[in-house]
Amino acid sequence: MRKTLNEMAAILNGKVVGDGLVVVERIRGIDEAGQGDLAFIANPQYRKKLETTNASAILVSPGTESTGKNLLVVPDPYVALGQALALFYPEETESAGISKNAFIEEGAVVSKEATIYPGVYIGRGARIERGVVLYPGVFVGRDAVIDERSVLYPNVTVYRRCIIGKRVVLHAGVVVGADGFGFAGPGEKNMKIPQVGIVQIDDDVEVGANTTIDRGTLSKTWIQRGVKIDNLVQIGHNVIIGEKSVIVAQVGIAGSAGLGKSCIIGGQAGLGGHIIIGDHVMVGGQSGVHEDVPPGQVVSGTLHMPHRNWLKVQACLPRLPEMRKTITSLEERIEKLEKRTEDK
Repeated sequence: MRKTLNEMAAILNGKVVGDGLVVVERIRGIDEAGQGDLAFIANPQYRKKLETTNASAILVSPGTESTGKNLLVVPDPYVALGQALALFYPEETESAGISKNAFIEEGAVVSKEATIYPGVYIGRGARIERGVVLYPGVFVGRDAVIDERSVLYPNVTVYRRCIIGKRVVLHAGVVVGADGFGFAGPGEKNMKIPQVGIVQIDDDVEVGANTTIDRGTLSKTWIQRGVKIDNLVQIGHNVIIGEKSVIVAQVGIAGSAGLGKSCIIGGQAGLGGHIIIGDHVMVGGQSGVHEDVPPGQVVSGTLHMPHRNWLKVQACLPRLPEMRKTITSLEERIEKLEKRTEDK
């Protein structure tokens, strides 16, 4: 594809500083870019690379200047990069069709406009809508629903009766609807509590590879519209994740926890069961959250605390041996002063 910088500006709602007729043919990183390439700078700390890059043009944020460079100034360079990548490197369109080597039980309803690869299993009563793509090794349980234009990559498992919305992307190895971890008398009887609920994933959700989302005990585990979940995340039974929240890799969320809208949970954080995380909460990586967090808070640490307090604690840790020595010395001096006072 070839576009002039002026054409790119019209598409990305940007402003050209420099030669608007320069031609863009590819998109590459700032260090590798050369003639015909569009690069980008989203983080201000990389602005110094503007002077050394050989890119024909660079996506930059407002207020960025560089003499002799062709700049495309946009409100958010990272968002514009995403739009440009989608333009220059569009996803391949799958041809609709159902492989003869897929196994579809009688009573399943599969749209003729879906793409079903060899090795797919679709259970009785399941419904696969138009534009859905099921790659090899996908298992869709009985009475499950996969709505329009959703994509399930190889070896995704969707258990019975679970509901997948429109334009959902489930990457390889995702498991939706396995039994929640429910046992009576844990550590003694370990009596299994049947998990008879479902998982509901709303429209425009994306779930990373090898993430697991357990079915509800009685009702549903619910991943709401626009949520983005990274690889290797564990979501327990009856968890609710609010719209547009972001869950980073290796997070664990225990059963019946509830997250509000637009939460961001950092990598390897652990959230306890039956707690409520308010809207727009940010949880730092490797934090352990054991109680409710009000809306709008930023928390970190194990056990979690306000993020600024956590930063102060972390700053103190390397100095603890020195501080202990100082405190011991002060205690000894105070003891001597008190003894002198008593002697008088």
